[in-house]
Amino acid sequence: MSEQIVFLDASTIGPGVVVGRPAFDHQWQEYERTEPEQVVARLAGASIAISNKVAITPAMLEQLPDLKLIAVAATGYNIVDLEACNAHGVTVCNIRGYAVNTVPEHTFSLILALRRNLVEYREQVLDGEWVRSNQFCFFNRPIRDLAGSNLGIIGAGALGQSVGRIGLAFGMNVMYLNQHIRTAPDHGQLVSLEEMRAQADVLTLHCPLTAETHNIIDAEFLQGMKDSAIVVNTGRGGLIDETALAEALKAGVIAGAGLDVTEVEPAAMDSAMMQVADLPNVIVTPHVAWASVGGMQTLVDQLIVNLEAFARGEPKNVLGRD
Repeated sequence: MSEQIVFLDASTIGPGVVVGRPAFDHQWQEYERTEPEQVVARLAGASIAISNKVAITPAMLEQLPDLKLIAVAATGYNIVDLEACNAHGVTVCNIRGYAVNTVPEHTFSLILALRRNLVEYREQVLDGEWVRSNQFCFFNRPIRDLAGSNLGIIGAGALGQSVGRIGLAFGMNVMYLNQHIRTAPDHGQLVSLEEMRAQADVLTLHCPLTAETHNIIDAEFLQGMKDSAIVVNTGRGGLIDETALAEALKAGVIAGAGLDVTEVEPAAMDSAMMQVADLPNVIVTPHVAWASVGGMQTLVDQLIVNLEAFARGEPKNVLGRD
């Protein structure tokens, strides 16, 4: 029997990446992007849906009796309701472990740029401040080393631990939040949320977005941090209360923020984060931490493996059942 496969948002895979085809009888249809009102029509008759960021809601599932598999082309799976999928007999799988190089490297790009005030120094050089200083070494903003500083990591999965190992190589003291894990990785220690808030010089987020973690970084948390601390988020935008973060940055409550994700993407120009994005101690990148050529190729290769495993009756990376 031929499987009907529909990729709803193929444009989320960047240039230079080859998306293979599964080695079983199938028909493949892909769309560059899909609006919510187009989902049901495009998935009509499909047995397999591939989606990176297009939500497939419980109401949509009611209208898609042929659907058997939703293959999420990402690690985060907040685009689907697992309980509803189980009720409709729809298997959901995701991608795991593909970003263990690209996301940590992007994370540390943000950390280094912020701790050393690279953005502002570059702007001042271009504005002529260095020339006007009439001195070989122009410095009017603090430059802070990573060695000896405290790296707080929320999320101790593959990405969080990869970030922690890089931090250790820089000579940082690595701390993990003690929620949901009992034993610290061998390169770090477990601390409470209150301890992390008070001690972290660099706070970085690598946990899933759930009801429990939504706005885990809020105004109260930010107020309790060091005024020299920075916050980096390459996880999901909803992990941070963006209005509170913007206010903290404007008031100097913390020293800076590096964000690769926002709660609504793309972020509107009048959103809280875009209103402070031009500050020299703020860096906003367009959700590209995951998107190195190598990372994306690993992702799509694993996506095809997931499809083939499902077709063999041996589904891999299944969510909500393992």
